[in-house]
Formats: sequence, C-alpha cells, structure tokens
Amino acid sequence: MLVLLPPSEGKASSGRGAPLKLESLSLPELSAAREAILGELVELCVGDEDKAREVLGLSEGLRGEVAKNTELRTAGARPAGEIYTGVLYDALDLASLDAAAKKRAARSLLVFSGLWGAVRVTDKIPSYRCSMGVKLPGLGALGAFWRTAMAAALPEAAGAGLVLDLRSSAYASAWKPKGEVAGRTASVRVLHAPTRKVVSHFNKATKGRIVRSLLTSGIAPKGPAELVEALRDLGYVVEVEPPKGAGKAWSLDVLVDEIH
Repeated sequence: MLVLLPPSEGKASSGRGAPLKLESLSLPELSAAREAILGELVELCVGDEDKAREVLGLSEGLRGEVAKNTELRTAGARPAGEIYTGVLYDALDLASLDAAAKKRAARSLLVFSGLWGAVRVTDKIPSYRCSMGVKLPGLGALGAFWRTAMAAALPEAAGAGLVLDLRSSAYASAWKPKGEVAGRTASVRVLHAPTRKVVSHFNKATKGRIVRSLLTSGIAPKGPAELVEALRDLGYVVEVEPPKGAGKAWSLDVLVDEIH
C-alpha cells in the first residue's frame, strides 16, 4: 500500500541536526528537479525579499518564511514526519505509533511537496515554505514542472498494491496515476454528513485518522474494494463510486458528523 499525502503549510522548526543531503532522499529519480527548484528558490529569497514574498504568496506577517528559505542548504534537517504539522498530521500523530506501525508508515507514506516533489516520512529535510501552487520566475508553475519527473518515478514507487490518494487538488496536479496503477488507486473525500459538503477541518483530521487506523491495525488492503471493506470494519461510513471502465481510479466518500 502506498499512501499519498499533502504536506502542511505550517511546519516545525528545522532544529540543529546535520544539514540537508539531497542525495539521501527517497526517490532519487527526483534529484535533478529538486536541485533545480532548491537553487532557484534560495536565489530568489536571498536576492529580493519582497519579490520572494509575492512569488510565494506570503502575507506581511509571514515575511520570516522568506528568511527561512535562504538557509535551506545549511539549516538542520529532521525527518519529514516531524517537520510537517497541522490538522492532518496532528490526527495521524506519527510520534505516538508503536514500533510496528512506525515501520509501516516508513514504507507506505509519501508526502508530496512543491520543493521536494515527494518524500518519505523518514527523509530528513529542513523546514521550508514553497507550496505546489507557486510559480517560480524561471521554472514556472511547480505542479506542471514536477509532472515529467513524477511520471518516471511514481509508478515504480506505487509497487503492485493499493494506492490511497489523500492529496489536495494542488498536489494531485503533480502526478496523476494512469493505466493499471489508476485501476488500483482510490481517492478519498471527507464529507460532513448533515450537509454533504467538504469542510476543511473534518477533511484533514479524518484523513489523518484513517491513515492512523490503517497503520495501527496492520490492515493492508490490496485494492480499492478491499479498502472499502477495511474502512467499514474500522467503523467509517463509506460511500463508493466504482470506476466507469478500466484504468480509472475509484472515488470514496467518507461521511462524518463531527471530529472528537
């Protein structure tokens, strides 16, 4: 099982560890693209703070995020699972998993990123600010920039099992499963049951809880149909729309009343 996650806008501080080693990150096929984006991002943030803030879509109150990006090559690096914070990652709570569940997380979780493309939760990265929606002056829109490299790397990373896609639309733009991989991919929406609408907090928190439930239970569905059964066994209310034709992803709706 491969679980595709979005990152978080907010991130923990880099800490005092050894600096980033690009060559140590998972999916080495993405290294050249990572280096290209890292180089332009650092140059932009070092050279013109106001322009960098505009490009990154940052408010005046987030001006300090530009300074953070100037130190990406020298700042301490920590496991990505510690860097990403926010509602989804609070609900997932990787730090409190037992040893077996942590091993499953290391194997199965892949976090998409405007800067890194995609990383495992054990990959060591510094804190940064660069969403997939950013359009760099030289490289252009990052969602489009990543597609070629992702198309080469992700099918192999997907292996032969279920691909559980929990990404937001901006991050989904960087790689869309195709063909045989798409046929074993399930994307999930979380809907507020009374209104049948996506509510951001419910959506993020429930996705974190779903991943945690799968990791702690040890359940590893082999495909979308098995995922539906597993989620229902775990107590989730799931509605499913099987794909219309071969090579199409499944769409699952998880209905929630409230989050505790």
